[in-house]
Formats: sequence, structure tokens, C-alpha cells
Amino acid sequence: MRYAYGVTSALLLAGSALTLMTGLPAGAQVAQNDQAEMRTMVPRPGAPLSFADLTQQLQPAVVNISTRQRVKVQANNPFAGTPFGDLFGGGQGGGAPQTREAQSLGSGFIISADGYVVTNNHVITADGQGEVESITVTTPDGTEYPAKLIGKDAASDLAVLKISAPKPFPFVKFGDSRKARVGDWVIAIGNPFGLGGTVTQGIVSAVYRNTGSGSAYDRYLQTDASINRGNSGGPMFDMAGNVIGINNAIFSPTGGSVGIGFAIPAEVAAPIVDKLRAGQAIDRGYLGVRIQPLSEDLAASLGLPKNRGEFIQAVEPAQAAAKAGIEAGDVVVKVDGKDVSPDQTLSFIVANTAPGKRIPIELLRNGQRMTVQTVVGKRPTEEELANQSFDPDAKQDEDTFAAKPQQGPSVLQTSLGLVAIPLTPQIARQLGAGEDAKGVVITAVDGSSDAATKGLQRGDIVLSANYVAVTSLADLEKIVRTAKTEGREAVLLRIQRRGQPATYMPVRLR
Repeated sequence: MRYAYGVTSALLLAGSALTLMTGLPAGAQVAQNDQAEMRTMVPRPGAPLSFADLTQQLQPAVVNISTRQRVKVQANNPFAGTPFGDLFGGGQGGGAPQTREAQSLGSGFIISADGYVVTNNHVITADGQGEVESITVTTPDGTEYPAKLIGKDAASDLAVLKISAPKPFPFVKFGDSRKARVGDWVIAIGNPFGLGGTVTQGIVSAVYRNTGSGSAYDRYLQTDASINRGNSGGPMFDMAGNVIGINNAIFSPTGGSVGIGFAIPAEVAAPIVDKLRAGQAIDRGYLGVRIQPLSEDLAASLGLPKNRGEFIQAVEPAQAAAKAGIEAGDVVVKVDGKDVSPDQTLSFIVANTAPGKRIPIELLRNGQRMTVQTVVGKRPTEEELANQSFDPDAKQDEDTFAAKPQQGPSVLQTSLGLVAIPLTPQIARQLGAGEDAKGVVITAVDGSSDAATKGLQRGDIVLSANYVAVTSLADLEKIVRTAKTEGREAVLLRIQRRGQPATYMPVRLR
């Protein structure tokens, strides 16, 4: 689970529901005062005296989820820097990376009699720190089932598992989160802190809450039902026994529940779960813009009301927005007839629009309202989007050069001690290079390599190698292979660093 404080995000909610339960909560009674001709809303007697009947029906379908992971850690070498350091695989700063076993715990719920289970993606993912070896689902009676991963989606933080047994499983169903109102009773069931099945109750505190993360799915149900670490992936039920949310995150200054929890709404989760269950790809819309909310200061500088529309900071070349004529400095106020607001962000609207659909976009440019027609593009994968954002000052991953056995080290790693990615126009701008710059960007340098000795660092751009222009990773790898075949002991790289002229640098092969 992830935490949010000042928007420290702690993932925790999921959704599904079972059968209707008895003892439905009373609604509201309207009393007509004929003399005063006033309508007064008063609660009908019968707010739940107990949630026991509802819990008894729903809890059998809520499960605990645990994973076993192999995580790489850097071993301490007590003899580092001494003549005995190499005896322990020591390099600069310690022993060789080692692998240890780790576990993660979360929650989930069964959505079909044949054993399909919904949870959060982050519950069953090692987050790049290792590899998930096994997933186990434990039902409330203590029975453990090995689970198969059917599908996962990082953008929405959802995953679907499958377990099997001779007899049908109890299950729950998704409800309609669009009907949820602030003040409605809800209950959350999950596995906080690994304690096992735990039930908490509360109300819907807000609908369509935006936490400010800027993601395409930053649109949650907020609740004061107590949820904590380990509740991730568990269901939030309404009083009809329907899953209206998937516990996903908390806002917390302490790491524990302070009564502000977030759930992925069922209206968002259910269609994605159906596609994952069917093995279908999750295609989302994409414009290719960098945006920011219309804050009070930004709105004042433009003479516009705040919290209405979003400001375009940058437009990616050759993407949908650029083709439609959208420019940096524009304020998008409406997309496909939907107002852009904090509760309905531009990212959310576009991500939930089918790629290839032609839609109108209303915007303000220099105080003038105009409409452009846009053919929505296809959103890149999370990995591709990550490659479009590059921070040269970010800390280098210590385990970058402990290559995973199933992938194998690249030619650049083994021969030069470098890890690199393609230079996109977005990254070129971030590194202060022209958008038409060609080359590859160094993302990590092995501290024991000649490249590190020569001063190469994260964020350097390789423009050429042995006087041959480098326009892709394949180009650089081919040049390195050729050099080794010819018996050369080094390659001559032309390096561009932010704010400095390009320089040539010989780097020894290894």
C-alpha cells in the first residue's frame, strides 16, 4: 500500500459485491409542514444497529493475498578497500548484489464462482525491485490456493488472479458507484497489517476526489472507514452488498489511518477488470500534452476563473494535440462536450476516450474561445511514458548492473558499462538539447568501468561512436560489436552534456 501526505499516496481500495442482504438501511422521510409549506428531511428510524448480517454474507468472498518475491540487495563487504575485498566479490563500496526472499501482503475479492479474484496491481508486483515468484490466495476459512496472474494494469492499479477448486467459490459483484452519495454508509473488509479478515465501517466522505497526482485515474471515492497497510485491493461495499470501490490509498501523516482513505470507483474498475479477465488489451486515449491545473495565480494572470480548465505547458510533436493545432499556453475548458474541472480532469476524460475517435476540444487562446477537432491517439505504455520523462539528477539504481538472468546484460553493459535509452524530443528538451537532436541518453554508469573513470554520467547524450552517427541503441550496439570484432580496445564517443560543447571521449572496452 502506498501513503499520501500532502499527497503521499497509499494504495488500498477495490470493488465487488455479493448478494443482497437483509436489514436494508432506512432511507429518508420527507415531512410536509402544511402550515409553513416547508419540506424537512429527517432520517427514518432504522440506521443499522449492526453490520453483522451484511458482513456474514460478504466476508466469505474477501481474501488475503500474499506473494513471494526475490529481491536484489547490495551486500555489505567488511573488507571493501582492503587487499581482501575482491575475495568477497567486492567492488567499490561493498559486496556483490545478493538476492533475498521478500513477501508482500494485501487483500482481494472473488468475483465469480469459478475463482476469478480482483486486487491492486501493486499488491502482486515487485515494483522493479525483484521478481514475483508465487502468489497465494487465502480464503477466510484458512484454505490456501496458488493463484495465476490473468492480467494486470499499472495505470489503473488493477489486477485479476485465478484460483481453482472442485466446488464453487462464494463471490461478490460490482455495484454502481455513480449512485454513491456523500454520507452513504459503507464497509471495508480486508487484511490490515496481515491480521486477517477485518471489517470497518464509515461513510462516503467525498465522490470523485482528486488527490493531485495528475494520473489518468486520479478520481476516487473518499471514505472515513478505517483502512490501513494490507487493505490494498480489498472491497468497499455499499449497504446493498455491492462493491462500489477498491481500497487503494490513504492520506496519512503517520503511515496509519487518520480517516481519509481512497477507493477506485467501481465504474472505473469494472470495465478494466472485464477486459483483463478476457485477456484484452487496455487501450486508452492520448493527446500528447503536458498540463497543469488552473491554479489561482495562473487563473489570475490569464483573467480566468480558477479551477475551470487546464493549462497546456507543452505539446509533443507529431501527437494528436499537435496535429489538431493545440499550442503551449492554451487553456482547455471542454473536451467532447465535458467540462474540464478538478473533479473531471483532462487526463481522465481523454484516457477514457477510445483511440481513433474524433472529438471537439474547446480552448482559450489569448482570451479568445475556439474549438479544434482532434483524433484521439493511443496512450503509450507506462514504461514508454516513463522513458519520456528524464531527470538527470535522479539517483542511479544500485542494482542496474546486476542484470536479471532471464533478460541478460546488454552489449552496452558488458562492453562499456553503460545503460542507455533512446533520445526522444521530450527528453531532449529536458536535457536542454534541441528537439531535433539525435543520439542515446546514458541512464546509468557502472562505477567499475572505464566510462565512469572518464567521467561519463547519467544524462550525457552519445551523439556518435567511432565517427558514426548514433540515432538508436541498435546503432551504438552495432558499432561496439564491430569494434570488438576488429580487435579494438576502445571506442571513441562524442558526448553532449547540458550547457557544454560536445566533446570526444575514448572509452575502453571490457
